[in-house]
Amino acid sequence: MASILNQTQEQHESSRVTGHVRCESFFIFPGESSLSDASRGVFYFLCLAYCFIGLSAITARFFKSMENVVKHSRKVVSVDPITRAEVITYKKVWNFTIADISLLAFGTSFPQISLATIDAIRNIGQRYAGGLGPGTLVGSAAFDLFPIHAVCVLMPKAGELKKISDLGVWLVELVWSFWAYIWLYIILEVWSPNVITLVEALLTVLQYGLLLAHAYAQDKRWPYLSLPMSRGDRPEEWVPDEIDPSKDDTDVHDPAQESVESGNRNIVDIFSIHSANNDAGITYHTVADTPPGSATKRGKAKNSTVFDIWKHQFVDAVTLESSESKKVDSIYLRIAKCLWQLLLAPWKILFAFVPPCNIAHGWIAFICSLIFISGVAFVVTRLTDLISCVTGINPYVIAFTALAAGTSWPDLVASKIAAERQLTADSAIANITCSNSVNIYVGIGVPWLINTVYNYFAYREPLYIENAKGLSFSLLIFFATSVGCIVVLVLRRLILGAELGGPRLWAWLTSIYFMMLWVVFVVLSSLKVSGII
Repeated sequence: MASILNQTQEQHESSRVTGHVRCESFFIFPGESSLSDASRGVFYFLCLAYCFIGLSAITARFFKSMENVVKHSRKVVSVDPITRAEVITYKKVWNFTIADISLLAFGTSFPQISLATIDAIRNIGQRYAGGLGPGTLVGSAAFDLFPIHAVCVLMPKAGELKKISDLGVWLVELVWSFWAYIWLYIILEVWSPNVITLVEALLTVLQYGLLLAHAYAQDKRWPYLSLPMSRGDRPEEWVPDEIDPSKDDTDVHDPAQESVESGNRNIVDIFSIHSANNDAGITYHTVADTPPGSATKRGKAKNSTVFDIWKHQFVDAVTLESSESKKVDSIYLRIAKCLWQLLLAPWKILFAFVPPCNIAHGWIAFICSLIFISGVAFVVTRLTDLISCVTGINPYVIAFTALAAGTSWPDLVASKIAAERQLTADSAIANITCSNSVNIYVGIGVPWLINTVYNYFAYREPLYIENAKGLSFSLLIFFATSVGCIVVLVLRRLILGAELGGPRLWAWLTSIYFMMLWVVFVVLSSLKVSGII
């Protein structure tokens, strides 16, 4: 990354004296350098867009695996004091708030995190940090806060209101989100201007743990560590419906049907874990005698189911027209859907290698999905280098705009689903604020920690930040515009009674206002890092 950035900068300096300098780097074939810069720029931008389509394809599978991970319950065996019979109690492993901050926020931000980490690994040995990762993460924070809020406020039906039920947890998450960007400005401009020390990078990463602990304390209403605010209509427990284990002895689910049903859902409802229908949060089952050999039969049935579902993933990947699309009357719409499926087919075939989500509570599919996302992110970093090299566009500008929007797609999908399907606005807005915190504490903290550790032991020097002034300016603009966003959310809560939804006119006006804030951030930040202002 640093070498191509240096090459780009040398080209800028040289072009001022000798004119245009051709970029000799290439993506696939060495012969690419013989093409015109315009042709190469268009080609690389199309490849970048296709990578973003790939990210959207793996996002669906990633969400399905995350749903299985979060739904995992532990079995607690107790004895009924009256009947003396053993009673199995299934209790949820994951806490509502911790799941939002860790799995959901971390998972939806993983494209940006992996991109920044890859950028840092490629930059090991350089005294200057790469600019692609921090620029993408700050730009992603702005995309999360403004365009995603703009989409979410329109998702409830006309006149329907959805508010945050647990304001205490949201305020904790909001404060830590704002503090993340204040902290980033402090270490860039106040504590050690233009450099990042090992202590600063380590403290940045450790603050993510403090965020988890503080949010959990607020959720549990621990004294002295939580705000004295009552909880709204969110249920205390959020356990999904469990399958009665007794039914496993006789019932064998049709794997093909299960796979078809999961395939028909473009994005799995990962927020079903927050269902308000589970009041007790516990599923009971009285242990019965198990016939000999039933466990063996059940194990064989489950193994058969896993392989059948995995096989159906490949069948679904090469199927261009589903049963639902065949019911569409318009032939042009059917053709358009088939062409879209054809465009997705290479990605779907590749991602079909991800194991089914019902293995090991979804953890294997979860990890494999993250590996594939990292692979796509690596290609994205390479394409971004080439676009900057060929067009001469500042890498920070690309990071603020194209990369931030493309890698934030999982955040947009997750918050949109939550705004549509949940009874409250908790997860839709919490995903935004938590993702912004994760972007700084993990997305920037971990890559800087990697580079500062190497520089400390190799050179006994800190990590130098190139164009720190431009990044600091972007942080100030983001902070100012984010205050305008939060003020509007507060006013909507006071006037309309909810953050999302409401009268259609007001929802659209709010959405347009959020989009204007994003345009202001992108334009001013791009002008600053480009040296125009």
